[in-house]
Amino acid sequence: MSHTLVFDIGKTNARAIVFDAALNCVYRVQRASEVIDASPYPQLDVSGLWAWMLTAMREAAAHFSIGRLNVSAHGATAALVDPECGEDGLVLPVLDYEFEAPARDVGYESLRPAFAETLSPALPAGLNLGRQLWWQQRHFPRSFARAAAILTYPQYWTWRLSGALVGERSSLGCHTDLWVPGADDYSSLVGQQGWQAKIPPLVPAWKPVAPLREAIARATALSGGCAVYAGVHDSNAGFARHLRAERGRPFVLVSTGTWVVCMAAGGTVQRLDPARDMLANVDVRGEPVPCARFMGGREYARICELTGSDPARPVTLGEVQATVDAIT
Repeated sequence: MSHTLVFDIGKTNARAIVFDAALNCVYRVQRASEVIDASPYPQLDVSGLWAWMLTAMREAAAHFSIGRLNVSAHGATAALVDPECGEDGLVLPVLDYEFEAPARDVGYESLRPAFAETLSPALPAGLNLGRQLWWQQRHFPRSFARAAAILTYPQYWTWRLSGALVGERSSLGCHTDLWVPGADDYSSLVGQQGWQAKIPPLVPAWKPVAPLREAIARATALSGGCAVYAGVHDSNAGFARHLRAERGRPFVLVSTGTWVVCMAAGGTVQRLDPARDMLANVDVRGEPVPCARFMGGREYARICELTGSDPARPVTLGEVQATVDAIT
């Protein structure tokens, strides 16, 4: 039986999950997603994550026949890649979207498209990916110019695994300022800054783009014929399953993790209020999805810290009530 290995890379934790043909989870391991406070700015621990992924692939290959491999990852993150630039391909470290410096630089607000165009609100720190790219281009112009590709985070790992340089709509449409959801096209900012030439051709998230690199297959004992798929924004990965199940009927999905994202299939974008962190994401088909969100995972972690609870252990209703009583 052929199995599927999915790397689900969240801002707080990363998971490797193996599914059987009936989509039952038969294997799962997890590690924390680390941020390194180093020069030239706080950066995601790409090297540590890659080493862990290789170990997870070896362990999965020892127990299962893996025929497919896909990556879901959080938004607001991109890698500037030159395939000739070493094993990781990075011309600059992958910037942590919680780094405040990009938001302190004046100038971007006059460039970013209006909410009516992108349905992407102005967000703090580097949560608008366009702001990150503008800041990196401004402060590291030679390195930025060297980048052959701007890869959203899931597609960076797709490239590491397969060598395929691709873009994907659900990642480009996640409050980036780079995409016009209703038009299925790049925003005016992309044209103004000359970035479109660095964004690879767009591929549907469900499409296999290349086999696993031969060197990785040898190092992990995975099959050289293992198909690597295009990759997907993490909240939209869960949303896609329900799109298929509901067959066009309206529904709301509450996606939980570092962020709690309420996603309304069949909802209207006309009543979105950017001042209340409402926005439109883009699903795997390229369709706008009205969303509202808050950083619920961080709030939950803080509650666990205050109450001495283990975030990894299931919480009982009694513990929830005791926490509410203690706070109120």
